[in-house]
Amino acid sequence: MQLITHAPTQSGSGLIETLISIFVISIGFLGFAGLQLSGLTAANESLFRSKAVYLSYQMADRVRANLPGAQAGSYDDFEAAVSNPGCITTRCTAAQVAQNDFYEWSAEVASLLPSGVGVICLDSTPDDGTPADAACDGAGSVLSIKLWWSEKGTQHRFVMTLRP
Repeated sequence: MQLITHAPTQSGSGLIETLISIFVISIGFLGFAGLQLSGLTAANESLFRSKAVYLSYQMADRVRANLPGAQAGSYDDFEAAVSNPGCITTRCTAAQVAQNDFYEWSAEVASLLPSGVGVICLDSTPDDGTPADAACDGAGSVLSIKLWWSEKGTQHRFVMTLRP
């Protein structure tokens, strides 16, 4: 008499369950990586916005420190690059202090913000303009400090107004 033995067979269900669990875990890790990336992007945008706020307050403080220059209208139209008046070590007029303030501030804007551009001008409609055309109309009694920067191909703007 001969005994017939059956060889054990595998159905493969253990392998399929393992593959499915690896797939689910991989999707979870990809989701976590996406959250990390969006968090880093938001932090970077927040950093540049904080720098813009700092720079605008810095210029506002410069205007307030030179009140005779502000009252004389020396800060009313700084839309283009200005040169260093070169009088800080000697004696400056209020208008030259205003020119030096904008000169130093523009250099700091360019160094702290990517493709950073800043203007200060009289403007009755401060929430407009582009880096190429600040759209300052010279009307009203409110000074507008406008900053633009580019981040990942997107143009950003921050505007602050003040009455000296």
